[in-house]
Amino acid sequence: MEDFEDVLDAVGPRLKMLRVERGTTLAQLSESTGISVSTLSRLESGQRKPTLELLLPLARAHQVQLDELVDAPTTGDPRIHAKPVKHHGGATIIPLSKRPGGLQAFKQIVPKGWPGGEVTQKTHEGYDWVYVLSGKLRIVLGDNDFILTAGEVAEFDTRVPHWFANAAAGPTELLCLYGPQGERMHVRARTR
Repeated sequence: MEDFEDVLDAVGPRLKMLRVERGTTLAQLSESTGISVSTLSRLESGQRKPTLELLLPLARAHQVQLDELVDAPTTGDPRIHAKPVKHHGGATIIPLSKRPGGLQAFKQIVPKGWPGGEVTQKTHEGYDWVYVLSGKLRIVLGDNDFILTAGEVAEFDTRVPHWFANAAAGPTELLCLYGPQGERMHVRARTR
């Protein structure tokens, strides 16, 4: 029972840390969750015990799993049990990250001839980082037309018109990192 109380007591400081890290005010968090500013303040200071009804909207607002808010003990199995999804004319997308929102990681397998048809560029909010694991990927980015081969990477703002196609004689495999709100990936490079 003591462990249970310790877990609950740690929720408030964790909530405050998440809010401060994200640069969010209590008023902004209140607006996005529907929880009053006074309740949020009491939760963060430990004057109010967290309940599921309060933690669910907070987890959604902070884009973290509920067990991250309460520091649930690990299950001992860190594996992500990805469920492949067939998408866009036969491409297979395999999620590699569990965290909802924020940066997402995917493995994508695009079959020969995908997507078919003519170049139709699209735009949307976000930032994309694409690494070719095998095969060849054609990327039309604005007025530029590129072929990426295994080991090459492209990073771009998805508000720039873009289109992808498999340019190989067989399947092409990609590793994709995607930030829905335009978060850039941070790549370290050696200095000269």
